[in-house]
Amino acid sequence: MPEISRFFGIVIYMNWREHPPMHFHAVYGEYEALITMDGNVYSGDLPRRALSLVREWLAVHRDELTEDWELAQSRKPLKPIAPLE
Repeated sequence: MPEISRFFGIVIYMNWREHPPMHFHAVYGEYEALITMDGNVYSGDLPRRALSLVREWLAVHRDELTEDWELAQSRKPLKPIAPLE
């Protein structure tokens, strides 16, 4: 699963040829959640603070994530996305 960003101990991944709805994976320690593009947790869970940081990052990079989703659906290399600072 390709890593597209990493910040504050949170790793963001996206699989190639993912299933709908459009989402990405956020991993923080032993926690993992699938997050939709509107910031909802589709599956799994994250601690409240980590989820807040993921949602903040998502708000800044939604267009880039959408572009990576489209690349993933075509099995093309994903583009790295800047971390939250």
